[in-house]
Amino acid sequence: MKQLKNVLILIFLGALFCVGAFGQTKNIVEIEEIKNALHLANIGKIVFLPRAISLENSKAEDFLKEFEMKEKSDLHIRVFLGNSLTNYLHRLQPALSIDELTRNGRFQFTFYLDNVQIYKENLHPGAFGAENKNTRTVFRVPLVTSGDEDVWSKFLWNRFMLMGGDEALTSGAHLLKIEIRPFIDQPTEKTGEIIAEGEVKIIVPKSAYEITDKEIQPQTIKAGSGWQISGDAYDRRKIAELKLKIAENKFKDITGIVVIKNGRLLLEEYFNGATRAGLHDTRSVGKSFASTVTGIAIKDGYLKNENQTLSEFYDLRKFENYSPAKGSVTIKSLLTMSSGFDGSDNDENSPGNEEKMYPTANWVKFALDLPMDKTRAVGEKWEYFTAGVVLLGDILDKSVPGGLEKYAHKKLFAPLGIKNYKWQYTPQKVANTAGGLQMSALDFAKFGQLYKNKGEWRGKQIIPKNWAQATFTKHLSLPQQPEMSYGYLFWNQTFKANGKQYEAFLANGNGGNKIIVFTEAPLVIVVTATAYGKPYAHAQVERIVEKYLLPAIIK
Repeated sequence: MKQLKNVLILIFLGALFCVGAFGQTKNIVEIEEIKNALHLANIGKIVFLPRAISLENSKAEDFLKEFEMKEKSDLHIRVFLGNSLTNYLHRLQPALSIDELTRNGRFQFTFYLDNVQIYKENLHPGAFGAENKNTRTVFRVPLVTSGDEDVWSKFLWNRFMLMGGDEALTSGAHLLKIEIRPFIDQPTEKTGEIIAEGEVKIIVPKSAYEITDKEIQPQTIKAGSGWQISGDAYDRRKIAELKLKIAENKFKDITGIVVIKNGRLLLEEYFNGATRAGLHDTRSVGKSFASTVTGIAIKDGYLKNENQTLSEFYDLRKFENYSPAKGSVTIKSLLTMSSGFDGSDNDENSPGNEEKMYPTANWVKFALDLPMDKTRAVGEKWEYFTAGVVLLGDILDKSVPGGLEKYAHKKLFAPLGIKNYKWQYTPQKVANTAGGLQMSALDFAKFGQLYKNKGEWRGKQIIPKNWAQATFTKHLSLPQQPEMSYGYLFWNQTFKANGKQYEAFLANGNGGNKIIVFTEAPLVIVVTATAYGKPYAHAQVERIVEKYLLPAIIK
């Protein structure tokens, strides 16, 4: 009798919660009835489970207070809501129909470790299904599973780990907290209040491999680097912390870190089998070199200026999809990724996506055969377009004496003292400006310092000063990342550390490869990595710079 009384009290309290929470806005869909006692006792909570347990067979004793991370372990959560997602979304956007809410609305998950926000993600709208969004008020989410269960939530957990969770989960005890909110981005972006939250203690065992203190201490720079050595002090403990993270594989696939301060070599570290003499395949970092050679060719008179158009170099009527707009594409628009071709490397269905170019017999023809995008005028909108940089390389190869490869060696690499490097080539045996130029981390640092010096290297002006300045100009903002801009085949980005902002221009390449030239701070940082195609590639390098390198180097 007493147990029945308790259940009735829970039902009454649950009804009060639903009425209180939704009294102001009437539900737009009818939800499944909340009658399970465990559900009623935990509305608004996320509980953690050691395995897949049905709601009917669950009891409070199953809820985990702590979870030990092992090679084969399971971690699930059960989310107890007081209403369905669609009704929560209806409160945010009352004017939308049920179909519009389910099509555009989703859950937002936020992960915290030790009260620090690590990762936030708005789930894909299709992750939960329209019927579930409309009616369900309780659901189980497998985060870590030792089995073969193929669910979206495992990838959510993987992204949390890759975007900072793995780094933060050092050996010992940590508090993991998860918050869930409703989110919708149509017609305007809105995020609701917390609809469920929960926490659990995470125990991370010590690594079986004992990393010695000697392994993580900053290395003394050996002779023969080709650089003057900096005597500036830096926080050696911070660098040791960074090296420990790399040794523990918290930062993955990092091969080299070089820091130049005030024109002198301050740090030089190699990882995962890389060495000073080794050549690093930095992928699209090579695109930035095409911009440099373009500026030199203009200075030497082999190109008139960056406003020359494709019609001056090609008979465009011999290629498919001719239009006057194609003839008006300028060198400058190729340098700023704003040519207006119907090509985007960020869209796998785009006609000009680079993956469709590589199998073809002639990459230049591939690019020139493309139609123009009628929604983008030349020079107006940024869109990452590798084939456009191939066109630029072909223009250079046609225009400079001896071809691009010999000209770049004579005018750029030899003056910088860069002797050991390796090009990749197009099917026409032209040096590939799309990327893949390989050299040592120290030589990549020379290239970065050249721009830090506004084009001058050891008393000689290799790049015209005005070209270096034009290259490091914010010509266009990035549509999906308005806080970032684009110069002449260089990215513009601001790093945050020490409570301050540090602006930089970067040569960026797949895998997390970066040459970072800071505009105000007296620094050039080179990071080489092999995380090709990995979602964490660039994010982890940004954390390395913001959490370790800048705080260690700049007081």
